[in-house]
Amino acid sequence: MENLYIAPTPSSPEVDFKFDARILSLRGESYPENAAAFYGDVIARLKDFLSTEQGITLEVNIALAYFNSSSTKMLFNLIEALSNAAEDGNQVLLNWYHDEEDDTILEFGQELSEDFPAITFVTRAIGAA
Repeated sequence: MENLYIAPTPSSPEVDFKFDARILSLRGESYPENAAAFYGDVIARLKDFLSTEQGITLEVNIALAYFNSSSTKMLFNLIEALSNAAEDGNQVLLNWYHDEEDDTILEFGQELSEDFPAITFVTRAIGAA
């Protein structure tokens, strides 16, 4: 499957899905005007990839400094697809990066780890620059 790269904008994250290396990354801020439109293709491509894989290890890196409520729903859908893959026998490691002073993003990651126990969640604090 062809890799997926979407350059970041001030309101949307960088999407770097290296399907060949089995490393998926989201970085930046996420408050696009239409989160469903932005994430719809990303999630569809992810689901297509996952439907062809069995017994793989997938590394997911999410480092979002900010995301709005509509992005939250789409992130939930993306992670739900990853959880389904994990329940189907794939290993999914999700590195959840957050600013060490941002409890909101940390707590959202912790909630996701509780909601999706099939995924191995690792929270990683990023120090202030």
